[in-house]
Amino acid sequence: MRLAVVCAILGLSVSVAHADMGVSFQWGQTKKCFDRNSPPMTLSGVPAGTVQLDIRMTDLDAPNYNHGGGRVKYAGQTSLSYGAFRYKGPCPPSRHTYQFTVRALDARGKTLATARARRAFP
Repeated sequence: MRLAVVCAILGLSVSVAHADMGVSFQWGQTKKCFDRNSPPMTLSGVPAGTVQLDIRMTDLDAPNYNHGGGRVKYAGQTSLSYGAFRYKGPCPPSRHTYQFTVRALDARGKTLATARARRAFP
């Protein structure tokens, strides 16, 4: 019984920590049609123990197209500059909505938290 209570408390604590991570981005100087430089991003609430960020982009209007993403070493920074990682930038035939998913990873590669941000392009 005590173990169940401890697990429930720890599970709640982990959930709360995960809910606090956030990400936002602006297209900034992103060029239309496959700019390989990632847009500038702002991070908040990245959990302690994070050593790497895994970032992926999805076109919500064409989810089967693989834009890929990249990994960035994390050392407490609150922003990522234009070109922090390489990926296949947007090139929609009309206005599309894109979503970046950022996973905070520990030294073993375990996901500590996940954040998402969406924005239309162009």
